[in-house]
Amino acid sequence: MESTGEIPDGDQPLPSTFDSDTATLSEEVWALARDRYHVIEPLLGMASLPVKDAQTAARKLGCSWRTIYRLVTRYRESGGLLSSLAERYPSGGKGKPRLSPDADRIISEALRKHYLKKQKPNLQVAVTEVRRRCVEAGISVPARNTIRNRLALLSQREIITKREGTEAARPFTPNHGPYLNATRPLELIMMDHTLVDIIIVDEKERQSIGRPWLTVAIDVFSRCIVGFCLSLDAPSAVSVGLCLTHAALEKEDFLQRLGIDGLWPISGKPEAIQVDCAPEFKSEALTRGCEQHGIRIQWRRVGAPNLNGIIERLIGTLMKEVHALPGTTFSNIRERGKYDSDAKATLTLAELEKWLTLCIVGRYHLDVHDGITEPPLARYRRGISELKSTLTQISNKRSFLIDFLPLYRRVLQRDGFVIDHIHYFSMALSTWIANRKPETKFIIRRDPRDLSRIYVLHPKEKQYLEVPYRTLGRPTITLWEHRECMRRLQARGIREVDEIVLFKTLDEMRSLIKDSSKKTKQTRRKEARHDAAVAIWKADQPPTCLKSKAVPEDVSSIKPFSEIEEWT
Repeated sequence: MESTGEIPDGDQPLPSTFDSDTATLSEEVWALARDRYHVIEPLLGMASLPVKDAQTAARKLGCSWRTIYRLVTRYRESGGLLSSLAERYPSGGKGKPRLSPDADRIISEALRKHYLKKQKPNLQVAVTEVRRRCVEAGISVPARNTIRNRLALLSQREIITKREGTEAARPFTPNHGPYLNATRPLELIMMDHTLVDIIIVDEKERQSIGRPWLTVAIDVFSRCIVGFCLSLDAPSAVSVGLCLTHAALEKEDFLQRLGIDGLWPISGKPEAIQVDCAPEFKSEALTRGCEQHGIRIQWRRVGAPNLNGIIERLIGTLMKEVHALPGTTFSNIRERGKYDSDAKATLTLAELEKWLTLCIVGRYHLDVHDGITEPPLARYRRGISELKSTLTQISNKRSFLIDFLPLYRRVLQRDGFVIDHIHYFSMALSTWIANRKPETKFIIRRDPRDLSRIYVLHPKEKQYLEVPYRTLGRPTITLWEHRECMRRLQARGIREVDEIVLFKTLDEMRSLIKDSSKKTKQTRRKEARHDAAVAIWKADQPPTCLKSKAVPEDVSSIKPFSEIEEWT
């Protein structure tokens, strides 16, 4: 696993990358912010916004032209965050909201469950349900106009999609242009996974542990590889977030950690990513993280292989190079023949990561690409200079990664937070505990590779606070280890699980793996996954400077990278 997924240690609150956490916004408010962005997007690049253009945009949103100016200003001042366009409700006087959080939640749920349905029920059905639930909860019943106004916050696209279907809502769906049309660097990147055609070995006994997964991203304009994530875990929202983070951040530290003297100057926030419809590409963490940072997601249509040719060709090219390594499985059984991949395997996960980076930096980026008739890195640099393309750099690596981590909602107890039987506490929570409300749920993000700490969003200051184990002596545990412990406890018939029993089972499981005289491949793979996760947090931070080799100006002597644009 590469260091781009790393969250450095720290004991102070993290400055949030947004003024309002996306997870605290309701779906209808978030959808309205998204629609506002699509309307004002053409206006953001104007140095001086004409009133006529503001009036045109205002008619599309059903607001005043002055509101358009305010929205543009808010978006620019936020640094390009979608949450800045979210609806800001007025106070009800003396600093109190007009609608209680419980009533607000009831209205949202009633509209979704009793109005946004294919049967097209009348609004009165939702109004009746809201009144019934408010009476049962013992809270003030909102007026009909309040519910109608909340309905007006929903986008027309969402209403028509839920009540009439996707085809009927097609005219309301923004068209971002052709999938593969990119005229500048990082305008569009493509991302996909593959099971690498090679058996790797563990670090200790050098015995085979199976095939790793690769998540890779490519810039459509230059064909440069912008980032990747190599892992023993199956594709997930985390691997997608790590790959996207690796793509957006500078890579000097990453190269120096691997001991590579090369050039990989590609960094910056992509404008859009194109992915398939796999569950990990539609997770809440990825979707809201991309929307928050202004990164559009284009999901490739099922049954349209012509739309993923660039990324598929890249994966095929990389796998051809892998086929020359010891322990390769080749692409099929016939091609492998009698070659014993397990017996020939010699590379560890870390060694494969370094080899893949060398392949990218030392060959792929410098060889002439048949599809663009020049080296990808040369085209990237030309796109930056000649097209005067400006890339948005990520200023806070830590917060950017946290925005793509899975999120949870938990109530704060007197002894801190509890997630999956593990207690978390910090003295910084003392003030929160003293002022907490029993029904308030906090937004928490957690990295599945390291459950020893969580990141809690401050309810007012909108900053992340890092909260460690309540018992600091507990060992680091990954999510997959946690699930394995729970499976073992359930198999023993233990239903009352607490933190002590959980970590005792973890110690037993690790001791069993360590003391096994003859380890199976599955056991070695589990141990390697644990070691890879722990290595991320123990890696030393290298200097930020790195002397790199420049791209040769005379590209005529560069040998083409084999069959890079050969279509099958």
